[in-house]
Order: sequence, then C-alpha cells, then structure tokens
Amino acid sequence: MTNDSRMTGMQEAEPPVLKVAVIEDVRTLRDGYRALIDGTSGYSCVGAFRTMEEALDHIARDLPDVVLVDIGLPGMSGTEGIRILKSRYPDLVIVTLTVYDDDDRVFEALCAGACGYLLKKTPPARLLECVREAVSGGAPMSPEIARRVVTLFREIRPPEHADYRLTPHETRLLKLLVEGHNYKTAAAELALSLNTVCFHIKRIYSKLQVHSKSEAVSKALRQRLIK
Repeated sequence: MTNDSRMTGMQEAEPPVLKVAVIEDVRTLRDGYRALIDGTSGYSCVGAFRTMEEALDHIARDLPDVVLVDIGLPGMSGTEGIRILKSRYPDLVIVTLTVYDDDDRVFEALCAGACGYLLKKTPPARLLECVREAVSGGAPMSPEIARRVVTLFREIRPPEHADYRLTPHETRLLKLLVEGHNYKTAAAELALSLNTVCFHIKRIYSKLQVHSKSEAVSKALRQRLIK
C-alpha cells in the first residue's frame, strides 16, 4: 500500500464532524462554548442562542446532532424547552449544562427528554467527550449527578398501600406535569380551560401534600404514581 493510500484510509476513518448547538443566556459562557466547539477538530457550533424561544425559532435552519441546554433561562425554562424540542425533533440529542444539581431539576430534565445532565464546572475536554458520548447513545452525567440519580432510584420504593385517591382525570394531569407540561400546555392537551386545570392541580397538591409542581413531579416519580 502506498503512502497516499494509507493517508486516504486514515482520513476516511476520521469520525464525522458533530454539529452542536448551545442554549445559554450568559454571553461570556455562550461565546466560550462556541469558541471551544469551533476550535476543536471534529466539532462545529451551528447555533448559539440566548433563550429557548430564540432556539425554537431558528434551530431548524441547521439542525444539530446535539444541543447543550441551560435550565435557568430567561422566559421559557430549559426543561420546558427540552420537551418541545423532543416533540418536534424526536431524534435530537439533548444534554443539560447547568449549575443546578437538585433532585427535582435533574428528574424533570431527564423526564422531559434530556439524555445527559452535566454541571457547568465540567472541564472543557470532558464536555466535548460527553457530547460525542451522548451522540453515540450514552447518557453522560457529572459524577455528582450520577451518584444522586443512583441514590434516588434506590429510594424509589412506594410506601405499602400508598393511595392518594387521585381520580383518573387527576392522574392524567399529573402525568402531563411529569412529562414537562406547564399549566397552559396541560390545559391545551386536555382541552380544558386554564382555570379548570388550576382547580384540579390544587386538588392534586392537596392530596399529595405538596406545594409546588416540582414537589408533585418528584413525589410522583419517587412513588411511581404514574405508569
């Protein structure tokens, strides 16, 4: 085999360029991620958006292989946006990149459709590895998040004979909350008015003895109230 043939074979063996989009409201971080991605062989940043609304409007122009999503965004939250992105582009790979490491946000993001959960302190080289890992079918997580998820799944054991007496309608509504819907989108999904949904949600909170959507979602997941 000639040197030219060997060089051609090596070039053909190179992995394809991964197209990555970033949704991050802090400009310095957003620009930093874009520079990191574009400055690394095998990666290309095809979009860097400040808000989820901006991303939803423009991401289809050059659909990425993977999206890095912050959760604490102005306007629509990252978690809500993840659910919409997955509904529009089911094959899109989404990884959260955030400072939040609490149980509720981790579960909500994963249930909404994220395949990985990374903290912003993730080193740049590791971040790029995680992007390729996610596209290859993996579920990259920061070590702290992975330990937390393992612990939470160990704790997910419903109490014996737990019965909150949720009606079928309340159970359907709770399932929508677990899937990432807010009150408005849940109302649209069930063809109900927002006031009616708010009334039922208050009853759900009362029965579950919780005071917020995140608490209700967390309890539903921990105690497997939703099938």
